Amino acid sequence: MFQLRRSAVRCLVQQRRAFTSFPKLSSIAMSSVAENDSKPVAGWTCTDKFVNEMKFIQKQETVQAYRVMDHTGTVLNPEHDPKLSKEQVLKCYESMILLHTMDGILYDAQRQGRISFYMTHYGEEAMIGSAAALTPQDVIFGQYREAFMLVYRGFSIDEFVNQCFSNELDYGKGRQMPVHYGSKKLNFQTISSPLGTQIPQASGAAYALKLSGADACSLCFFGEGAASEGDFHAGLNMAATLKSPVIFFCRNNGFAISTPSSEQYKGDGIASRGIGYGIDTIRVDGNDIWAIYNATKAAREMAIKEQKPVLIEAMTYRIGHHSTSDDSTKYRDRKEVEERAQFDNPVTRLRRYLENKNWWSQEQEDAYRKKVKKEILTSFTAAEKRKKPAIKHLFTDVYDELTPNLIRQQNELLELVKKYPEYYNTDEFASS
Repeated sequence: MFQLRRSAVRCLVQQRRAFTSFPKLSSIAMSSVAENDSKPVAGWTCTDKFVNEMKFIQKQETVQAYRVMDHTGTVLNPEHDPKLSKEQVLKCYESMILLHTMDGILYDAQRQGRISFYMTHYGEEAMIGSAAALTPQDVIFGQYREAFMLVYRGFSIDEFVNQCFSNELDYGKGRQMPVHYGSKKLNFQTISSPLGTQIPQASGAAYALKLSGADACSLCFFGEGAASEGDFHAGLNMAATLKSPVIFFCRNNGFAISTPSSEQYKGDGIASRGIGYGIDTIRVDGNDIWAIYNATKAAREMAIKEQKPVLIEAMTYRIGHHSTSDDSTKYRDRKEVEERAQFDNPVTRLRRYLENKNWWSQEQEDAYRKKVKKEILTSFTAAEKRKKPAIKHLFTDVYDELTPNLIRQQNELLELVKKYPEYYNTDEFASS
């Protein structure tokens, strides 16, 4: 111990001698330092970064929502009309109708006990404008209310209902809850139940796209409730610092799972958070398909050309319950919901736009709804009759090859099924 202390003292003495042995600055050098000090210097030595008044910042200017079309279907400024072709607009509208009809049938099916779970898109159908503004190469990370993206990209009715019934044709092999869609072919990442997990994933995927030089971005959907998760902050900060070409798209529908926005957060919604992270941000009317289309198209161009993230907050209203596990009358007035559905309906708004151009009629409406309903019910009937995935898929797809412990578990299960067939009936499962 004594030797250590003596060594430390000797080291300090040597350091002091070395310091005092530096030659003194000449008068010329001293004047040079003084001259440099008088010049403006970048960084925290710059005086214009400081004030002598103590002031706390509490509130910033409210971000207003960008709108193109009002509730009557009238474009407020012709310069902002995207001027899509009749075929493109009809594709958007017909996709809305298909999704709305499918939601009604599958929601009722859950209430009848024919599927286990469902979530509708009522009130948020205008989000399909984001699908129209992207390219098939752009990678989508959804939360669970983004079936509109798959409808627009060509996901078939059969593919939707097979997933909801978890039958043998379900791409997830029955391992996911209904509405947890995914499609490698359509660049739509499989949805996960935990909130916010997709946000840092989208940031990382966008960084990979950047490194590969791809002419594409990732787009990440989430609700304002998910923006309270830690993954939201981690994902945005990572994207901002790495300059990842990702579009963060917040569907602010007002209630998360069951909590009004006023009880979820303080401050100016989600848009202000993007600004705080140094991310280009815009707030739009979430019931206006053309505001969403224009904002997404511009955001995509910024993200790819400038290689940076962009945040879009779409202010909308969830007309339906959060899911079949929810009763929204417990936390909001039924009359309020009915009024929003009647006077600010995104489907009605686009239909009026079509009618103003003489591109749609009541006869076309009736015929298309009848046609779509028939197609969905045909797929529904076929999907319900299909068998469940083979039992072997309890063990596959975790490892490239089954591990010894999984092989033992699989053999044990097969022995039990064979020994007690009255308790383990496999007639409803596919054989392979």
